[in-house]
Amino acid sequence: MSSSDKTPEKHASDPYADLIKPGDKPITEEAIPAATVVLLRDSDAGIETLMLRKNKNIRFGGMWVFPGGRIDADDYPASGDKTEAARFAAARETHEEAGIHTDPEDFIWFSHWTPPPITPKRFTTWFFAARVPEHKEIIIDGGEIHEHQWISPKDAIERHTARTLDFVPPTWVTLHYLAKYASVDELLNVFASRPPKIYETHLGKTEDGDRVAIWHGDAGYEDWDAKVEGERHRITMAKSGFIFENSFEDY
Repeated sequence: MSSSDKTPEKHASDPYADLIKPGDKPITEEAIPAATVVLLRDSDAGIETLMLRKNKNIRFGGMWVFPGGRIDADDYPASGDKTEAARFAAARETHEEAGIHTDPEDFIWFSHWTPPPITPKRFTTWFFAARVPEHKEIIIDGGEIHEHQWISPKDAIERHTARTLDFVPPTWVTLHYLAKYASVDELLNVFASRPPKIYETHLGKTEDGDRVAIWHGDAGYEDWDAKVEGERHRITMAKSGFIFENSFEDY
């Protein structure tokens, strides 16, 4: 059994549990801009994406992520455009973490995620997608990143449910949508034809005490109340695994 097949010491059934306590007040500090890129390739089994496992000794350690990181001052173009800076940051981080040179102009921006204001250090993140030829060699840094694998989105979700891969809700939702498509071309064409989805996460709890990540459109979004009946756009982080509900599914 490889280390990536072992049950994580801390599963992401509730990745926010150690960041907020009952009665905590929301943090007012601005989130740190960051960027990630979902690298894709076609295989005989369908789409595969590159995932990296973070060093278990850092924040969200041991979790599987897409290449990426914070946006540095040097990533900003003369215009100061944040999305362009995000493109450059995602390309730079991809090279630093996985040894792959990518062209940020090829990146398709398809979503943006802001976590709940529950910790002073949080990242507001641009998500891009791009094709990578199969012959690209992956060279991980051995510091922040300890493992890598090309994996089908469906397999990644199944392994998360089986508790052999660990990742947070934005990664789960992204993989959920990737799994809908049979080829990279089909997926990228859909992403390119639609505006990016914007996710600003609110948190609630079910009657059973499970934490819920709630997004715009959900009946409980405005009041941070997972118990409100109505439309759904959420992930329930149950002990048995993530439960995704979306009344507005359109990818």
